[in-house]
Amino acid sequence: MQEFRSEKKTGPVGSALSTRWGARPVVMVGGILTSLGFIFSAFAGSLLHLYLGLGVLAGSGWALVFAPAVGTLSRYFSRRRVLAVGLALTGSGASSLLLAPALQLLLHTFGWRGALLLLGAITLHLTPCGALLRPLALPGDPPAAPHGPLAALGLGLFARRSFLVFALGTAMVGGGYFVPYVHLAPHALDQGLGGYGAALVVAVAAVADAGARLVCGWLADQGWVPLTRLLAVFGALTGLGLLAVGLVPVVGNEEAWGGSLLATAGAYGLSTGGYTPLVFGVLPGLVGIEGVVQATGLVMMLMSLGGLLGPPLSGFLRDETGDFTTSFLVCGSLVLSGSFIYLGLPGAMPSCHPAWSPATAPPERGELLPIPQVALLSPGNPHSTLDTAC
Repeated sequence: MQEFRSEKKTGPVGSALSTRWGARPVVMVGGILTSLGFIFSAFAGSLLHLYLGLGVLAGSGWALVFAPAVGTLSRYFSRRRVLAVGLALTGSGASSLLLAPALQLLLHTFGWRGALLLLGAITLHLTPCGALLRPLALPGDPPAAPHGPLAALGLGLFARRSFLVFALGTAMVGGGYFVPYVHLAPHALDQGLGGYGAALVVAVAAVADAGARLVCGWLADQGWVPLTRLLAVFGALTGLGLLAVGLVPVVGNEEAWGGSLLATAGAYGLSTGGYTPLVFGVLPGLVGIEGVVQATGLVMMLMSLGGLLGPPLSGFLRDETGDFTTSFLVCGSLVLSGSFIYLGLPGAMPSCHPAWSPATAPPERGELLPIPQVALLSPGNPHSTLDTAC
């Protein structure tokens, strides 16, 4: 959890460095730092050592990887942008399902030190993945890198009303969004399920989350509903899912209430999986394609601000009340409040089909911006080649 918080809070730093030097070197350095964090922690002799290795070093490395990679991905696509983001983010849902049993196997076979060493070797693969990020120049990009830390971090985006509304809503959603990541399994244990039953509840939520990211990405790109309205809808469904998880009744038959908890966990996974790609996919329409990398880092920071409140508050309420019911109700209410704030976003986003297109041309659907003329920058070729296929 400490690593996760460090990653989110330093997201704007990764975006600022990417704006200055490009996503490729920043992601490659982030992969190296993440790997070193796990390796450093494998030789830990104290809890502070683990905090420094996993929380600071590995967490900062993840921040240098995530924000530039997702922001650059949004710049690559004009048409199926939300689907592309959802497909990329499906990896985190799949890892939630596969990593838990894999870690148990590694811990049983090699011990925790050996497991951390192997994780360090695995995360080092982020470096060659970062090398595959090809830099490109788009119309509207600033001619020079921003000067000064405030400009590099993109803090000027808060001067835009639409992004300010989005930021407030996202921070509220973050207050409850991460609670199931920490307390869904303990909640299942409190309800009487054994260890395997609790793991099954988490697995169902993870599978539903991963599948919903793909389906919602496709749905958003059809253009049937404005992205900002879809964001509010799936945010509200996520909040309702949290309320449902907290309100699952406890009855004498373990199988009966166990089935209802599985169902509500699956419903929560579907709703939060639909929300995740939208929160990043809506950014190009709010800030323009030139500011999407910086906006991605700020979104990570905003989510972390809420994430710093949610899990500790949930744990405190559990200690005071004796179960997680109140915890999920309060955190679900925070997510619902943030979703209502999203209703203040403009419903009509910029059109994506070019203004110079012939009147008889079929309209492009599901795009936020005009199809750009993309300049692919090759280190070995000083002459950029224009490409209209995003």
